[in-house]
Amino acid sequence: MRIMSFKIQDIVPEGTIVKKGDYIAQLDRTEYDNTLKDALASLTTLQANLEMKILDTAVTLTDLRDEIKNQIYVVEEAKITLAESRYEPPATIRQAEISLNKAERGLEQLKKSYDLRRAQSFADIKQTKQALVNGQELVKALQDFLAQFTITAPSDGIVLYKQEWNGSKRKAGSTVNPFDRVVATLPDLTSMISKTYVNEIEVSKVAIGQDVTITIDALPGKSYKGKVTSVANVGEVLPNSDSKMFEVLTRISGSDSNLRPAMTSWNRIITKTFDNAIFIPTECVYTGADSITFVYKKNKTRQIVVLGDMNEKNVIVKQGLEPGTSIYVVPPEKSADFRLVGENLIASVREGK
Repeated sequence: MRIMSFKIQDIVPEGTIVKKGDYIAQLDRTEYDNTLKDALASLTTLQANLEMKILDTAVTLTDLRDEIKNQIYVVEEAKITLAESRYEPPATIRQAEISLNKAERGLEQLKKSYDLRRAQSFADIKQTKQALVNGQELVKALQDFLAQFTITAPSDGIVLYKQEWNGSKRKAGSTVNPFDRVVATLPDLTSMISKTYVNEIEVSKVAIGQDVTITIDALPGKSYKGKVTSVANVGEVLPNSDSKMFEVLTRISGSDSNLRPAMTSWNRIITKTFDNAIFIPTECVYTGADSITFVYKKNKTRQIVVLGDMNEKNVIVKQGLEPGTSIYVVPPEKSADFRLVGENLIASVREGK
């Protein structure tokens, strides 16, 4: 078939959930319908030509065989005439011999003409039969080809329109070029990927295999578990962002019929976990002029603390506090009167232990 563009005549609405074998779309087959009609008309002509050639061959060869039979009779009559003229004058005998010779040569010519005509007729019939077979194969190829203009789902899924390079989507009336014949995609809803972006400062903490908790804006109250499957090696600048962002892909564990492609998700990546850790809100920690970190305790003391890992909300206290200790979130009144305690931890603070 000639490589050309196709137009989408009809397609189911985007977001339609389909089963394997369900109708998806219909391509415009007008031009190829005309080609099929021409091929069918040509096939009818070829069939008629074959029948005509077979009939003509039968009639022609029958006539030639009749001529041969008649010529055989002429030869026999000439032989009889020659036999009866053996007592006639030499001129008469010679005349009879000439007549017999002419009759025999005529018979040989008729036989050769018959063989040639028979071979030619059979060659014509064979050629016409081959043309008929070619026509039948063309018709079948066109019919099989046009059957593919009705597109069905190769598997279960949800219909998503193919997105063009300019951001538009292929829908009814759109043209499908011969080098990118995708009409729609069918994401596998049993295996879904969540895409998020991590800034360049934090991306070094993200690794393949880490656990992720995913929440969906459209499904409040629900959360899903997953694992990081890919971390981009090259960052990119996203709209409304000054820093480089790195794409991170998470495969969601299990499946949920409520999940749909292109839903907005929030991904909480667990980069590290701690058992039996003491942690406090980051806003509870203060730093003195000597860069020593401390917290305000309810007993009116400023307790020096040695800090560990932290996130955007909490920080681990490695030394300086016991579980259940009450501390201030905001500086208390007359905080300058609070006595500094835990001087023995200053060296650890400065060493960053």
